[in-house]
Parts: sequence; C-alpha cells; structure tokens
Amino acid sequence: MPAKAWFPTFVYEAPLKARGADELGRALLQDCHALRESDTEGKLWCQDNYPAGYTSYGTLRRVHRMNPSFAKLERMIWPHVKRFARRIDMDLRDASLAMTDCWVNIMSRESVHPLHVHPGATFSGTYYVSTPPGCAGIHFEDPRLEKAMLAPPKLASPRRENRQKITYEAKAGNVILFESWLGHGVASNPTVDERVSISFNYTWV
Repeated sequence: MPAKAWFPTFVYEAPLKARGADELGRALLQDCHALRESDTEGKLWCQDNYPAGYTSYGTLRRVHRMNPSFAKLERMIWPHVKRFARRIDMDLRDASLAMTDCWVNIMSRESVHPLHVHPGATFSGTYYVSTPPGCAGIHFEDPRLEKAMLAPPKLASPRRENRQKITYEAKAGNVILFESWLGHGVASNPTVDERVSISFNYTWV
C-alpha cells in the first residue's frame, strides 16, 4: 500500500519463565502480603493516595534490594528487558539499563490506578503475581491523542494499528514491558479477591 506505518508504539508481554515460575510466584505472593502487613506508614499513605488498595510506592520503592524473592524476580525479568530493547533497536553497547524502582501493588475491590506515566524512567513494567478471574487489565492510550485536534472519530472496529486505546488482560506469571512515557492505568477492580502485582522502572545508566 502507498500508506506506511511510522513511529509505532510497542508493548511487550510474555510469561516470565517457561518453567520454575510457579514456586517464585507463591513466594512473591506471601512476601507481598507480609510487606503490606508490616508497612504501617505505607498503609497510612494509601488512605489518601490509593483508596481501597495498597501500594508500597510511597514508602518502599526498592523492594528488589530488600528480599531474596524480589531480587530473583529482578534477575528473571532482565532477559525480557534485553529482548524488548533489541526489538526497539536500543543501543546498549556503551551503557545499559538498571532496575531503579520496584514496588508492590495490591488492588482490592473497587481500587483504581488512574492513567499516568513514569517520568525519569526508560522502561516500566509489571509482573502479575495473583490475578483472580475477571480482574481489571492494564490499559494503554495512544500518546498522540493530545495532538489529534479536530480528528474525526474512528470506526467502531478499527484496524489494530489505528486503535487509540488497548487493554492487556492481567495474567498471573506474565510480565508486561513498555516505554515509560506511554500512558497506562488500571480500571476499577470488580473482583472480591485481590489483584496482586509488582511494578518496576528501568533507567538508563
């Protein structure tokens, strides 16, 4: 066709590991709950900043430096980060990426994660620890929407490359990666059971 697609936005999704991830997942779930129980300051922070849920983002943002299971998760995520970097032709010969932030998210019923970006980071992502059936997925928004002045509406079922929003189902054991400038969020969690994930940032070093 005469029309070509330029400046694509990539989102990476894959199982963390083909084998051996179940045992780590169980350990991480236990450690996430233990972290919440011990983080009194964080629970107070969440009352104002993360209603109906818990996140260690406001108090404990480097859990990969605190606990062996989170450190193991960091090691297992790294091959995926390198694969994603290769896919977008990132040059890692003279510098690299390092996990600078890592935090726990526990979404109870009706908790919401509004659309946001991660300033100062290069890659961001999430590892899903526990995802009850019907829980909210992560959605992404076309970063060009704010520039779409006087744009007509899209068809009801546009081609994939022409969608303005997309949602990835939350699947336990999967890792999601994206560039940190990409707007993302999680809608209100409709499930009674908790949705547990671990989010992280990688920064150019």
